[in-house]
Amino acid sequence: MVVASSLAGLFAVAFVAATIVPLQSEILFVALQLAGKVEPWLLVLVASIGNTAGSVVNYALGRGITRFEQKKWFPATPAQMAKAETWFARWGVWVLLVSWAPGGDVATVVAGGMRTNLALFVLLVGIAKTSRYVGLALITAGIWG
Repeated sequence: MVVASSLAGLFAVAFVAATIVPLQSEILFVALQLAGKVEPWLLVLVASIGNTAGSVVNYALGRGITRFEQKKWFPATPAQMAKAETWFARWGVWVLLVSWAPGGDVATVVAGGMRTNLALFVLLVGIAKTSRYVGLALITAGIWG
């Protein structure tokens, strides 16, 4: 029961942390790994799936964002939107490989707005998110870093 609830909590936190909501999943991930009740590979798997799924929410937001650009309450100016689109067009989908980094959530929203292929989006974001959790697990275990 402890393992199931720990994994459910990690999934939920990792999911929300990948959206535009400011939340960090790394703290819970490390705490669960240090507690030693769940295998690290399972923590990596669950956190990666949750975090990638949360990024798909950002992608969906990006897909629908253009219809709100002209609204007064919209948080970005047309110039800022054009700059983001130019930046993404310049670097391409490969910028999604750093979607795990601070500010990476913006790239996932822009990718949706730029109509990036969803399968390619999930593949690249999944690689990025999983790599981050693998690195974190190795550092926590004292194997790397």
